[in-house]
Amino acid sequence: MIQFIGGSTGTWRVHELKAITGESLAIVTHLQVIEKISQTYSGSWMLSGFSSNVRYAQKVEKEKLVTVQEGLGRPEATCAALIPIRKSAAWWNLAQDERRAIFEEQPHHTAIGLQYLPAIARKLYHCRDIGEPFDFLTWFEYAPEHATAFEDLVGKLRETEEWKYVDREIDIRLTRV
Repeated sequence: MIQFIGGSTGTWRVHELKAITGESLAIVTHLQVIEKISQTYSGSWMLSGFSSNVRYAQKVEKEKLVTVQEGLGRPEATCAALIPIRKSAAWWNLAQDERRAIFEEQPHHTAIGLQYLPAIARKLYHCRDIGEPFDFLTWFEYAPEHATAFEDLVGKLRETEEWKYVDREIDIRLTRV
């Protein structure tokens, strides 16, 4: 389980917090990321999620991701983005194979992401099944010199068919304190 807590203290300074689609979150100055929940933290808002198995990716795609992707927490990766998203009921009403076709076979979501590895590290947290206001929390980390590449990555993903099903998305940009 992971918690992202927006408030006035934390290890990440918020530079921008904006709603792309749907309702925003309260504006905060800092973000605290808690991976081992052992004490209570307070803030203006808290988003929780959990790591899960890789969904929609086939074996070959998963192997490519594992081979190329760098881990989080690299010293040079002082920039980050937290992008919580919620997909519409229309998305969840589709059968799994229909979602897979939209996710991967048409826009090639994984192939787009692979173009930006290992410079941009990413971790996806699921939260739909635990009653959170979003379905996914996507955490990205990258070095400042890869900021333009990150913008390109996010832009390409937002142009895909899959993004037509996103009904709430917040884009939070950060730097390590």
